Amino acid sequence: MKVLAIIPARYASTRFPGKPLADIAGKSMIQRVVENVQKCTSISQILVATDDERIYNHVQGFGAHAVMTRVDHPSGTDRCLEAYTNIASDADCVINVQGDEPFVDAAQLTSLIQLVSQPDISIATLAKKITDSSTLFDPSKVKVVFDHHSRALYFSRQAIPFLRNTAEANWHKAHEYYKHLGLYAYKPDKLKEICALQPSALEKAESLEQLRWLENGFAIHVGITDIESPAIDTPEDLQAVLTRYFSSSK
Repeated sequence: MKVLAIIPARYASTRFPGKPLADIAGKSMIQRVVENVQKCTSISQILVATDDERIYNHVQGFGAHAVMTRVDHPSGTDRCLEAYTNIASDADCVINVQGDEPFVDAAQLTSLIQLVSQPDISIATLAKKITDSSTLFDPSKVKVVFDHHSRALYFSRQAIPFLRNTAEANWHKAHEYYKHLGLYAYKPDKLKEICALQPSALEKAESLEQLRWLENGFAIHVGITDIESPAIDTPEDLQAVLTRYFSSSK
């Protein structure tokens, strides 16, 4: 199976402009993402999809491959499709790797590839069991519920399901809850189909594009992992990562 990993890297982040170029102990964030993706031996090609020449030139400068994409994409998924189309890829599978996760683990990517390589799976993602109440009730942490065939039923910023007759502080002990991790694998034909969909009511309500796919009948298979890498959304997140991973080396 030929696997193309695409890393969307937008410059104009509202909360952290220029985030892909942020320095993390001597390397840019985007370089750390690329280097960790390179550790997954199942991936055939890695491509950074960006809307900014500074990011493009930087990626080319450290020896990786980049492609320029439009600035008006509503999501990283749409940017992935443009990049895939621009290079006329013949990949059997496209992996969407978040450009703000500099410690993405190769084992996560391998799990995704194993899922989407199955003939009956066209879209796959990952989730991790929630073990603390703060994560469960944090609206910035997306939760997912799925059926007995590991197909997603719903994604929400709320804690789902609601647990009756149990104190909220004990919900995560009384029931298994799962946090969605923002990694996706698609078969190329399904990537084209979901990007052609119009924004849906549930998507707009929760600001979660994957709800558009569910509303239109697309199956999203969920793999369970015990690995989670920190995402960097703000300068404060970056400082926390520097403290956690690099303070002992100073």
